[in-house]
Amino acid sequence: MAVRGNIKPLGKKVMVSEMNFGEQRTLGGLVIPGDDGRDFGVHPRWGRVMAKGPDNADDYAVGDWVLVEHGRWTRGIKYLPENTEEEITIRMIDHEAVMMWSDEEPKSAVLA
Repeated sequence: MAVRGNIKPLGKKVMVSEMNFGEQRTLGGLVIPGDDGRDFGVHPRWGRVMAKGPDNADDYAVGDWVLVEHGRWTRGIKYLPENTEEEITIRMIDHEAVMMWSDEEPKSAVLA
């Protein structure tokens, strides 16, 4: 079951989508197996900003990509935005957990 409608984060929180927890592929073609729940899978993850709380004055905008400290996101919530039938998974993060941001989708899923 998905949350329907128009939801917004409170305070300085950030709502993100498109965080990848499954198999990933680097630019060089290496396949990185899914790592959710494994010790060697501990690393920050990129997410796409869907909304920012009203008190969040950080420079990134809706649509930008943010790198979030490991484990500083909520469990995924199924969400069905208004005027669409496409269900997505969203997560909430605190603005202090954002390490960096990019206006383009990161090309590599793996951090050096």
